[in-house]
Amino acid sequence: IPAKIWQSWKVDALHFEERDLDRARTWARKNPSHRYELLTDYSAIPYVEEAFGCGPQGLCRPDIVQTYKDLNDNLKIIQADLLRYIIMYVDGGLWADIDVEDIQPIRTFIPKRFDARDVDMVIGIETDEPDLANHPVLGSKAASFCQWTFMCKPGLPVMMRLIENIMVWLHRLAAEQGKTVAELHLDFDEVLSGTGPSAFTAAILAEMSISEGEDIQWSDFHDLVDSQLVGGVLVLPSEAFAAGTGHSRSGNHKGSRALVKHHFHASSWTDKHQRFKHPVYDEIEKCNWDAECVALWDSNVAFYNSLPEDEQLKMIELKRIDDAKEKKLA
Repeated sequence: IPAKIWQSWKVDALHFEERDLDRARTWARKNPSHRYELLTDYSAIPYVEEAFGCGPQGLCRPDIVQTYKDLNDNLKIIQADLLRYIIMYVDGGLWADIDVEDIQPIRTFIPKRFDARDVDMVIGIETDEPDLANHPVLGSKAASFCQWTFMCKPGLPVMMRLIENIMVWLHRLAAEQGKTVAELHLDFDEVLSGTGPSAFTAAILAEMSISEGEDIQWSDFHDLVDSQLVGGVLVLPSEAFAAGTGHSRSGNHKGSRALVKHHFHASSWTDKHQRFKHPVYDEIEKCNWDAECVALWDSNVAFYNSLPEDEQLKMIELKRIDDAKEKKLA
């Protein structure tokens, strides 16, 4: 895997906020032999044009270049997800979101018992709550690999699979909505399933299955304690990249197996792509995968749904009044 660290952000490093600069410095400081690369909203477009254009070094995929550009205004989070997959396909190395802090040197990300030459990709578990796989709201997010940090060699089929899947998905949605890609409106879950962790996970499991010649499912990684190499993909336990998330037995950042710390301060995209929010009981994500909390939310929603419409409207109005009081006190 190339000794490169990749990040992207709205502006270049000279114009970073202090917190972003602090996080970025951890990667350079702990990995002095790695080359650090940052693409901005402006420099990313020439990068994609060179990689997938029809020039001397390009793969001549003008459809990918145009779709990437079409995402520039309305769908920045989709563009950001697509960019990381493009970078990892073209150059490889390590990808880290701008709000991810490095805790351990990258050389420790592959445990010593593995031969690094056998490892094409390094990923970690983000969410491991398969008991909720059939939940109407949480189900599609209940089992996923983390994509705020991962490593891979260039030219991996799984990265191109992801890029192609995203292309098909975006243009299918555009046709269904009768809009151009640039005009699409997506909610929170559509982002996750289309380009985010859910899409990332589905593509990796599919590629593992092809490589191994058997059906690889999430159950093969449920409650993972020790790192596991499957079809060239090294899967690390949740503590590695998702420590401190408060679910999926991820531990905390002081644990010896915690490799990075995700600060989640670059997650404002959710303001534009809303989660499902119940008019009385708010977002179930606030439960953070706690089974009792989820069961209570489900019970409350079922009770609400059983009420006549006038009673539901009364509850909504009471909620509005309570929220206004809380806002005033704050």
